[in-house]
Amino acid sequence: MEAEDRLVRVIPVHFTNALEPNIQLHQFPLLTRPLEVPPSAAASGKRISARVKPQVKRLEVHVPVDTRAEVWNDERSKELGSARVEDDKEKNQELPKVKQREGEEPRLSEVRLRSEQVPQIGAYVLGVLREGRLHLMPISETHQFRPTLTYMDMHLRKTRRTRAGDDSDDDDGPPPDPDDPAPPPVPKKEKKPTGEAKEVQVAVRKTAESQGLQFQGGMTQIRREMLTLMHQEEDERWEDYEYCGGETAEANVAFESVFSTSFEELDCKSDITSLLKNVPGL
Repeated sequence: MEAEDRLVRVIPVHFTNALEPNIQLHQFPLLTRPLEVPPSAAASGKRISARVKPQVKRLEVHVPVDTRAEVWNDERSKELGSARVEDDKEKNQELPKVKQREGEEPRLSEVRLRSEQVPQIGAYVLGVLREGRLHLMPISETHQFRPTLTYMDMHLRKTRRTRAGDDSDDDDGPPPDPDDPAPPPVPKKEKKPTGEAKEVQVAVRKTAESQGLQFQGGMTQIRREMLTLMHQEEDERWEDYEYCGGETAEANVAFESVFSTSFEELDCKSDITSLLKNVPGL
């Protein structure tokens, strides 16, 4: 053994029960700092909230936005807030109604971070070195959170409908100058002769009737399964959760509960050969 690789210290390992507690790893790849309420929102009593759909394992964290005039467009927030309300109704994702003044328009008052579960290959553990002991805790699920912007699609559809309903005469521009020469006449397009009419037969097949869903057309099996999962997720109701920041008393209690309190020394009765045989993929 080289001098740089000499054994310096032996650290005892404590492994927490795989069933209790249930530890999930939540990743926020687009954030460079912890979640916190902006001062302007905190002054008005707004807090970070959360909700979950346990069957499909979908989580959402709602963070109030900074509504200061120098960083926030109030008129734009009304347009996007109205689009989000319609988007929630369309996807059956409505939140409890917030009290508003009479005649007040809904506003985009929060950023929603929605989770996507990351598949885990093998076993993942969280290690914490504390008081000379290495505590290993199994991670049951891993989720990545990103902002959900589906209301932008609804806003774009509303904008297109509004433009389509406008009169075309309003966009003709200023009238022509009488001193300018008249533009040449546009030649009329000749109509192409129509061919013989042919009879076409179309067959429509219904699938997924066992789950109460009916899809038309020749969709692939993968697409039908994706649509089925999307409908199941939209039909499941949200359950409200209390969000506790990393510095709160509740978070500190939960952090202390994950460490093992048993200091009993275990006697290993297996060898390295039998251990490697039980490792999947080796």
